[in-house]
Amino acid sequence: MQLNKIPTTIVTGFLGSGKTTLLSNVLKQAAGKRIAVIVNEFGELDIDSDLLRSCPLDCPEGEESSQRSDDGFYELANGCICCTVEEEFLPVMEQLVARRGDIDHILIETSGLALPKPLVQAFNWPGIKEYCTVDAVITVVDGEAVAAGRFAHDEEKVQAQREADESLDHDPSLQELLDDQLSAADLVVVTKNDLLDEAARARVQAIIAHEVPSTVKTVYIENGEAALDVLLGIDAATESRIDDVHNHHDHHHAHGAHHDHAHDHFDSFVVTLGEVQSDLLQETLSQLVEEHNIFRVKGFAAVHGKPMRQVFQVVGTRLDRYFDRLWAADEIRKTQLVFIGKGISQPQIEGILNDALSA
Repeated sequence: MQLNKIPTTIVTGFLGSGKTTLLSNVLKQAAGKRIAVIVNEFGELDIDSDLLRSCPLDCPEGEESSQRSDDGFYELANGCICCTVEEEFLPVMEQLVARRGDIDHILIETSGLALPKPLVQAFNWPGIKEYCTVDAVITVVDGEAVAAGRFAHDEEKVQAQREADESLDHDPSLQELLDDQLSAADLVVVTKNDLLDEAARARVQAIIAHEVPSTVKTVYIENGEAALDVLLGIDAATESRIDDVHNHHDHHHAHGAHHDHAHDHFDSFVVTLGEVQSDLLQETLSQLVEEHNIFRVKGFAAVHGKPMRQVFQVVGTRLDRYFDRLWAADEIRKTQLVFIGKGISQPQIEGILNDALSA
């Protein structure tokens, strides 16, 4: 780590690549390290940050996990973080600089739409460069999708997500976006390694090698699990080299540009239910995603007869569910899901869920 500078890790990657799971596992291993987290996500309810907050942190004696977690989260929900550097990102970094005596590390989870370069360049701005350094840009790649010849698990829905965000000012080519995310990487993390055979892994490596130098390490992981010393402490000082990184969209990111943050064509809403049958909820969500233009579903379920809260995450046709923690004694057991999509109706979705789950 550079002397007296707060190391910052920027985690980038497409929708559904596994960024949140990776960060959750980092926080589980934090062992008292004071970590501030900036989450750039869509939706009126930021389930990603709630998932991160729920991690069982080993906090210093006398410090409550929820207090440390709540005080350390900064949420940017006004669209693509790289297109709102001046308006959204820099003010948050200034807040963190003011609190630098309380922070050991900063983690930034970008949306799947963000280009790393404008964020890294912000670390050369006066007021930031004196106090913070980019420890590494970590690019998370969906191994299964890339091996199959796709850029993301569901390319069409990632593309639709990009087109729906009117704050975006860069070209909607997914290939160029992946190239730009890889070109800035100090570490590439390939997820879903358990779904790759030797030939598939070789295809993934060939695509990565085309964009990153051999000096950039690639690690293959399952379930977001990677050792803390692999992810943190890289000390790349990425801001010192970022101007030399080729970026397809450099001409779109002149400093001082301001963008319209309207999301007229982007639908996001929260559905709250009571206790549910897990298998029935899974079946209904799969049907909803198949029949409606839903990009993402994520949230928590209170399952009949189970003492633990169950997490649901849906990207494309892939649905993951797992129990993450016990319900607190004074906590209301409820199911809460955020739906992100285009042209979707909250009353219609709620009606279908209520009818299916009460049958």
